[in-house]
Amino acid sequence: MWTKAIPSLLTISNLIIGVVSLLLASRGFASDAALLVVIGMALDGLDGRAARYFKAESEFGKELDSLSDIITFGVAPSVIMYNVVLQYEGWVGMAVAVLFPLAGALRLARFNIQKTSTKYFIGLPITAAGGILATMALYRNLLSPAAVILPVGMLILSVLMVSQVRYPNFKKIAFPRSAIVVVPILAVLVYIVFRFEQDSARRLIFVPLALYALYGMGRAVRKKARRNPDGESQKVFKSSIK
Repeated sequence: MWTKAIPSLLTISNLIIGVVSLLLASRGFASDAALLVVIGMALDGLDGRAARYFKAESEFGKELDSLSDIITFGVAPSVIMYNVVLQYEGWVGMAVAVLFPLAGALRLARFNIQKTSTKYFIGLPITAAGGILATMALYRNLLSPAAVILPVGMLILSVLMVSQVRYPNFKKIAFPRSAIVVVPILAVLVYIVFRFEQDSARRLIFVPLALYALYGMGRAVRKKARRNPDGESQKVFKSSIK
């Protein structure tokens, strides 16, 4: 049935958007490139649900999704940030630009072999990290010194992706069948809003994504503090090694 092809078509659309975003970023159109990354997030959230809904899950789709993600949420946001600020930092800027998609690739590889619970992600998902990075780059004129804050933020996101910090997995939330039609329409509306109301839209997208990243960090810190206010965690750690 043709419906079996819908998840792959959504994933391929995400890949195409990622490549176009990459091309736009390399030409200096950071704002438009960031908008495409946001649209890619909407498609990425839909293809897995479509695969489960139409019972079209496969290893092929899983690998295609990972390849699309590394382009749209790894390479493209990194190039956006490079053109916005990192290109002025010499070899250090190049190293930071390479580190982000590298961390994303490691994060995806670990996810693909993960056998534990799917109720949470281990490490910040590359989709969220890429969305944060792409929209964060648009704040360059509002941050001072942006040449320090933005690269540091990029490094933090890279570390979070390969960390053991747990994040909620919203991909398992069931959507109604109408979402197959509604979400692409919403993606177009998001682009229109970004195109003509950039100041409001960048806050609308960046803030909840940043809060999601901070939530995982805060949860990990609270869990560690509860576990060991008086050195108990060291005993637990030693016993786990045994």
